[in-house]
Amino acid sequence: MRVLVTGGAGFIGSHLCDFLLGKGCEVVCMDNLLTGSLDNIRHIQDPRFVFVEYDVTNFLSVKGDLDYVLHFASPASPIDYLELPIQTLKVGSLGTHKALGLAKARGAKLLLASTSEVYGDPLVHPQREDYWGNVNPVGPRGVYDEAKRFAEAMTMAYHRVHGLDSRIVRIFNTYGSRMRLTDGRAIPTFICQALAG
Repeated sequence: MRVLVTGGAGFIGSHLCDFLLGKGCEVVCMDNLLTGSLDNIRHIQDPRFVFVEYDVTNFLSVKGDLDYVLHFASPASPIDYLELPIQTLKVGSLGTHKALGLAKARGAKLLLASTSEVYGDPLVHPQREDYWGNVNPVGPRGVYDEAKRFAEAMTMAYHRVHGLDSRIVRIFNTYGSRMRLTDGRAIPTFICQALAG
């Protein structure tokens, strides 16, 4: 099985590359290193692993067979998407469109990494998948929220119009190794505050 992981040098993407290699997959890791880091994948010394430094908002092509496209490319920490609003919107729109187009052209299945931020500041707790959210589309945080909402809509459009076999996962709070302690997400912030007393 051959898998493309966009955003593969990021926090979650790099762990996904490790997991897939452990399952015997061939992995093409693609990342423009805007927020990802080579340090996250430097430990991977496997002939089934290929790293391609590339911006997925451009024309997307991968040589050879391709069974899955796992689209994890996006600035995801509040610090990053507030500093990189246009790039965040571009990867959520153009990058998602390119990933979907590649999956369609190659007959691959696509998994879109989305986020709990599609709910914005929810008025309902806990949120069910059929809850549409409470998003301020023009607020500073809206660039990430709306990029992911658009990516979900585009993914579902490809599914309905082209029959693309696709899935969407809405990731909530994450933490673990390779995460910057100062990236502004909830759990690392809580840990830093606890350590600081």
